[in-house]
Amino acid sequence: MTQLTRHALRLLPLAMAAAFAAPAQAQSLSALYESARGQDAAWQSARANFESVKARAEQARAGLLPSVSATAGATTSLYENVPKTGSSTSRNFDSANAAISVTHPLYRPANKITFEQGQKQVEAAQAVLQAAAQDLIIRVSQAYFDVLAAQDTLTFVRAQKTAVNEQLASARRNFEVGTATITDTREAQSRFDLVSAQELAAENDLRVKRIALDTVTGVNDAKPLALALPTAMPQPVPADPEAWVQQAEQTSTGIAQLRQALEVARLEAQKANTGHLPTLDMTASRSLSRSLGGSATSTSTSTTHNTQLGVSLSIPIYSGLSVQNRIREAMALEEKAKADLEKARRDTGQSVRTAYFSVVSGGSQVRALEAAETSSQSALDANRLGYQVGVRINIDVLNSQSQLFQTKRDLSVARYNVLMGNLKLRQVAGNLQAEDLTNISGLMVKP
Repeated sequence: MTQLTRHALRLLPLAMAAAFAAPAQAQSLSALYESARGQDAAWQSARANFESVKARAEQARAGLLPSVSATAGATTSLYENVPKTGSSTSRNFDSANAAISVTHPLYRPANKITFEQGQKQVEAAQAVLQAAAQDLIIRVSQAYFDVLAAQDTLTFVRAQKTAVNEQLASARRNFEVGTATITDTREAQSRFDLVSAQELAAENDLRVKRIALDTVTGVNDAKPLALALPTAMPQPVPADPEAWVQQAEQTSTGIAQLRQALEVARLEAQKANTGHLPTLDMTASRSLSRSLGGSATSTSTSTTHNTQLGVSLSIPIYSGLSVQNRIREAMALEEKAKADLEKARRDTGQSVRTAYFSVVSGGSQVRALEAAETSSQSALDANRLGYQVGVRINIDVLNSQSQLFQTKRDLSVARYNVLMGNLKLRQVAGNLQAEDLTNISGLMVKP
């Protein structure tokens, strides 16, 4: 390997940043997330669902408030008197009426419980909306880092292709002067063809990942900012998995949804028990009727006013055991809600611990791969020098090149996995917010 090539490899991280930062067009992770919020169908659906649940909860308030209704009507009547003897007489008369009535619930415990259930359902819908926002953060971030990883892979493959091409040219020169066999040339040609195929695959993978990022963000030809190197990978804070589990108990959106579902089930059991209770309403009405031209028995115009005020008591006596069976059903559903909540707590605790140790392990893997990258570079330099002095063969150099660039690809992916792991840990704990993307954007190349 020439001194120029070795220098180029050492500057490869800077070259990657310069190639993909695209200062005039690149977007930060936070900016792409804001774009996604304006057009993502899943997020829009969750927000519309939240608004519908709020409206439905307000409908339940009507059961606690008075209801007022008004009626009005007008009729025209034709009266005919046909006696057995003599001539018949006929005349027309009109009548009009209007009434207004008010009913106010005084004691309807089921209505009060229904209203309370509506408020709990709003809180559950709020948790669903928060979960949708967090899911959008994860989907945008994953697509963002997938593009960066695909760009890195393509860069590494192209650099490897250049290095293998130099090795192929060297093998051909050595064969022509008689210092190497045709085997060296064929080995280098085989590796060059393999890397060329990998380049085509990497180009297609990058194309697909860019389409995915454009789709989720709604931005045409989105260009993410590259990760600034070197950089320290963020680690979970607090550095205690049980502390994260305790946070999740309070902030997890999944637990919050099921906690509200349990409250709704408990209220439903209480509402079922109200089937044995009486209901009491206050009623009031005011009516007006007016007869123009008389009636069938009178020819004079008359006006009648009628006002009523009272209470209406309804006492359930027997309903075919429907209330008792409704109580049994509600109690069974309450037990189911308890079991679902407990399962969610256990699953969330396991997910939090798994996500936490994945991030910690990923940070250790990054550090190990950084050391492996340095060692692989040294091994490649040593094999190239050994090949030039005749103590190493061509395949040793080619294998060292492959090991170096594979290590670089693994290191690139490991870094992105740590960043994604931090976000996923916050998601399962329920405290993932858009501000977390701002922190990650601070690790990227500054436009």
